[in-house]
Amino acid sequence: MKIKDILKEEKVHISFEVFPPKTDAGYESVLRATEKIAALKPAFMSVTYGAGGGTSKNTASIASQIQDDFHVTSLAHLTCVSSTKEEVHTVIENLKEKGIENILALRGDIPADTEFPLPNHYKYASELIEDIKQQGDFCIGAACYPEGHVDTEHKKDDIRNLKKKVDCGVDFLTTQMFFDNNIFYNFLYRIREQGITIPVLPGIMPVTNGKQIARICQLSGTILPERFRAVVDCFGDNPAAMQQAGIAYATDQIVDLIANGIRNIHIYSMNKPEIAGAIMENLSEIIKA
Repeated sequence: MKIKDILKEEKVHISFEVFPPKTDAGYESVLRATEKIAALKPAFMSVTYGAGGGTSKNTASIASQIQDDFHVTSLAHLTCVSSTKEEVHTVIENLKEKGIENILALRGDIPADTEFPLPNHYKYASELIEDIKQQGDFCIGAACYPEGHVDTEHKKDDIRNLKKKVDCGVDFLTTQMFFDNNIFYNFLYRIREQGITIPVLPGIMPVTNGKQIARICQLSGTILPERFRAVVDCFGDNPAAMQQAGIAYATDQIVDLIANGIRNIHIYSMNKPEIAGAIMENLSEIIKA
């Protein structure tokens, strides 16, 4: 099923994200975790992509099993910055052969110490989106950044670039993680003003390990509100307490989003079915409302 059709339904949709193993030896353990998350009956599950051939070969396989064996709609990530256009075309054909209807089109992080773009490589996600549209009847998602992309100095320029990407054929957007819902609400207002009217799924990450924070901020430029900093400062050195606090904080964000009319929420569940399960349990009656 295409995600754009799921998002038209007048109900709350919760989706989760998993990532392929770093080595083939870890495939089965990732698949077991994926099956447990799928058993929670999310609206769909996304599978991340390892650039440069690393874990990318398993993205299509896991997305296919989510759909065919676990009976949950799947969304395959596709990152283009480290692959030639021919390599990307091959991946798209593979997804088509496996019956994957949904692709999240991403440029990806530019590799350090390399000339960008390399010959016969994509420079922008918009170029990838155009190629996906030409190769098949896919539902296409893309990323957006409520606090601005780390490579863009001005937020107005970032939204202008986002509009260009959307106009190339994007059906829905998923945000980078954020920890202050007001940032999302303000972002939604700004992009609607610029004519971006497609569904936008807020991306929520339950932080259950205090050591994650520094890397998260480095990669995404995410601003940590004082309320969240206090949680990490208090519980970050106690893994069990931090997990419980992180789940509670993420749940609070989701409840606030739903109360303010947001019906589609994506959770970066990090291959952890116990975290996904705890959040779904916390929302069990709220989702029914």
